[in-house]
Amino acid sequence: MKKRTFLVRILPMLSLGLSPWIAGANELRIAATTTMVADLAESIAGDRAQFTGLMGPGVDPHLYKATASDINTLQSADLILYNGLHLEGRLADILVKLGRRGKQVYAVTENIPEDQLLEPEEFEGHYDPHVWFDPRLWALCVDTVVDALQAIDPDHADEYAQRGAAVKADYLAYYQWGEQYLSQVGDGQRYLITSHDAYNYFGRAFNFKVIGVQGISTQSEAGLADIVEIVEFIKKNRIKAIFIESSVSPAAIQRISEGSGAVIGGELYSDAMGAKGHIEKAADGSSFDVGTYEGMVKSNIATIAEALK
Repeated sequence: MKKRTFLVRILPMLSLGLSPWIAGANELRIAATTTMVADLAESIAGDRAQFTGLMGPGVDPHLYKATASDINTLQSADLILYNGLHLEGRLADILVKLGRRGKQVYAVTENIPEDQLLEPEEFEGHYDPHVWFDPRLWALCVDTVVDALQAIDPDHADEYAQRGAAVKADYLAYYQWGEQYLSQVGDGQRYLITSHDAYNYFGRAFNFKVIGVQGISTQSEAGLADIVEIVEFIKKNRIKAIFIESSVSPAAIQRISEGSGAVIGGELYSDAMGAKGHIEKAADGSSFDVGTYEGMVKSNIATIAEALK
């Protein structure tokens, strides 16, 4: 009932909003939810489109609420791309309604085979949505974006296919880079403890045991018993470092650090990338923009490796 009331209140306001798109531009208008989805779309569409991302750096998609401006952006877009797998929480209902009304709406994860998705026990019936932490899985989302672009702009179908192939190759190269970089972390230290359980795909891809204090979604807070249990686990396994996340409160991790003696090894990008143009460097001399998917992946890997090796 609340979701229905929300839509009724917001939709009449749309006529009062300003268009988020550049007047007179001929490019496609693409709206994307998360920073990762926006980066994926831009990598394939390039200068053929204008892009508007609803969620910026540091924004938690689990808790995100659409504004009147967001609804205006979505309704005036030629194509809407979102992660899916319930990542966008309340916003997903609006996206489904727009799709039923004929808007071109695609979940980029929709073609990932189910046998490659993780289904946590506490989310029985739902899959873990954080697939971008395994670049090989994120590469499987490329074809969905290519297909969507080709459907609305068939004149440039070959161009989108070529860019999609190049993006896939890049993502697989990021995975190989990560395997090599993380090889310096011994088996006894391959524990990744973070604010919420976003890194299960990372753990499977790079052979880490992953422990999230808050579970898959950030909607629930960690209880005292959970914190005590993790503190004891850290002490028993002599884990050197634990990590905060860019889009989640660091409070629980700070308490665990104080109780266990493990240092905070750095900040990881979880449900959002960093600020565009912010450059970080890894110990191997490579540098990357954390406002891109490549930078997000490599920054996380470098931070984890340097803290745990």
